[in-house]
Amino acid sequence: MKTLKNRIVQSLSYCKVLLKWFVIASVVGAFGGVLGSLFHISIDYATEYRAEFPWLIYFLPLGGLVITLLYRLAKSAGHLDTNRVLDSVRTEEKVPTVMAPLIFVSTVLTHLLGGSAGREGAALQLGGSIGYRLGKVFRLNEKDMHLIVMAGMSAVFSALFGTPLTALFFALEVTTVGVMYYACFVPCAISALAASVIAKLFGLSPVHFEGIVFPELGAGLLGKLLVLTILCALVSILFYTAIHKCEHYAQKWFSNPYLRSFVGGVILVLLTVLVQTRDYNGAGMDVITDAMAGQAKPEAFLLKILFTAITIAAGFKGGEIVPAFFVGSTFGCAVGGLLGLDPGFSAAVGCIALFCGAVNCPIASLFLAFELFGGEALLLFALVCGVSYMMSGYGGLYKSQKIMQSKLEVKMME
Repeated sequence: MKTLKNRIVQSLSYCKVLLKWFVIASVVGAFGGVLGSLFHISIDYATEYRAEFPWLIYFLPLGGLVITLLYRLAKSAGHLDTNRVLDSVRTEEKVPTVMAPLIFVSTVLTHLLGGSAGREGAALQLGGSIGYRLGKVFRLNEKDMHLIVMAGMSAVFSALFGTPLTALFFALEVTTVGVMYYACFVPCAISALAASVIAKLFGLSPVHFEGIVFPELGAGLLGKLLVLTILCALVSILFYTAIHKCEHYAQKWFSNPYLRSFVGGVILVLLTVLVQTRDYNGAGMDVITDAMAGQAKPEAFLLKILFTAITIAAGFKGGEIVPAFFVGSTFGCAVGGLLGLDPGFSAAVGCIALFCGAVNCPIASLFLAFELFGGEALLLFALVCGVSYMMSGYGGLYKSQKIMQSKLEVKMME
């Protein structure tokens, strides 16, 4: 009788926690959905405006100076980037409120003037900042603050890409690879779902690619798929290494951040003039769409890596995930044809493999494949995610990310 009573009391305490997080995560999802949707719309307007007025690219060096000035004015808040948000999940690191408006304005300005960047870095920073601020409003304890920051990340990611499942598992995986905080599952799921609903109310459509021709399963296909995935994993290493090295040398050669951003902007303008196309400015979603249709220039992936590395090194803001989609889809499209694979299918494989190799999140990558391309070839994408994760080494886009388990054997990393 006592045991039954204890179980009932315990169940009631579980219900209390569930109710608490249902309310809190719904609020986080609502705020994240609204801010993420407004950010999405702002980026779209900036991209359209840049396409209508191509001369805006020549103001990129000036834009770099403005972004640097904004961040220098907020210098007292410390280092403001995605790594700080990831640190806040594992440590007592604070996420200042000023991070949200800074990354919002700076990313829109970067896209408006033609910097090569995505949106995901901004999504994580916006979400982390919202979550942390609301955590203070709700007067959560230190452990619950970690949960609400992750819920915020999940919410804004979901609103921006229209991929709530990916947002959920990305938030769970990205901080500590190999060790998931399952206590965050419910808050992140609720916030991602709420944000997705809000985004639809704003009239935003989820990112989804139609018309991909998936081949029939066979030994020959698996062999070609393995080769393509391994190559994509190697390119993912090139991608994140180029970004980190370029950032390192830019800081070494140009210690003055204003000079660094100005010179970086000038280099990007000169490169744009040199290649005689605007394909590598902004996120490059049009090029990704073309690659999924089987059309991509063989040099496109290398040029996108170059443009993105310089953009990030110069201090422009945004993210690296959409550029990773660009690099992966164009590389896959170009190489897949040489392997005898359908170029559109190869582009889809490259997109997922590059994402997985760069962020070390195989489960989120598998759900991304499902949400972008449907479930028809999900087993093939599972293989792609597993191989890319295994072959992409122990580095990644985020320096604060901790890989807790070996990729090659069952043991914890020292």
